[in-house]
Amino acid sequence: MPVPTSAALYDVIFARRDVRAEFTGAEIDPDVLDRILAAAHAAPSVGLTQPWDFILVRSPDLRSSFKEHVLQERDQFESSLDQAKGATFSKIKIEGILESSLGIAVTYDADRGSPAVLGRHAIADAGLYSTCLAIQNLWLAATVEGLGVGWVSFYREEFLQELLAIPAGIRPVAWLCIGPVTHLEQVPDLERHGWRTRRPLADAVHFDTFGGSSARTDQD
Repeated sequence: MPVPTSAALYDVIFARRDVRAEFTGAEIDPDVLDRILAAAHAAPSVGLTQPWDFILVRSPDLRSSFKEHVLQERDQFESSLDQAKGATFSKIKIEGILESSLGIAVTYDADRGSPAVLGRHAIADAGLYSTCLAIQNLWLAATVEGLGVGWVSFYREEFLQELLAIPAGIRPVAWLCIGPVTHLEQVPDLERHGWRTRRPLADAVHFDTFGGSSARTDQD
């Protein structure tokens, strides 16, 4: 299998956006969708459990019900904000559930491969982390294919579980809106609207211990 150039990989990583308002609603080519799902399914997973499943949600009724629930949760969150933060949040679109071509609900099955899951004996959430890796694969593959993805997080897990008839014990991890877009924004929405500014990489890097600084010294 050919390995992509490093420049192409980094271009995709930095081009990726959490899409809300840019969906066109156009259909996704079935071959493209298959490639994106195959990329997600190729993600690494603890003990090779592949604990994820992908529910493709096309039903207008299901999507409308989910959007109604999401907007109720949005209102609850907005009511908890002070006036200044609320004014900023009011300008931010949090979902593209009906505007996107498709909803993909990603779930996590903690029992898959159990009881002896190689690599999970000391870290119970390792399977959940694996599911997030599948989501990231999906997101990057969609970006390569010229599609946008938006992760909707304003929902209660029990609501989505009942809405999509997800069996007990299987956890809904994400609802992803996906489809063709008019464009991808250069600056992420939360930065553009003034919700937060991006944290510099240097603030996130530690050496040997949390908070540890580099022993390297700059020289003239």
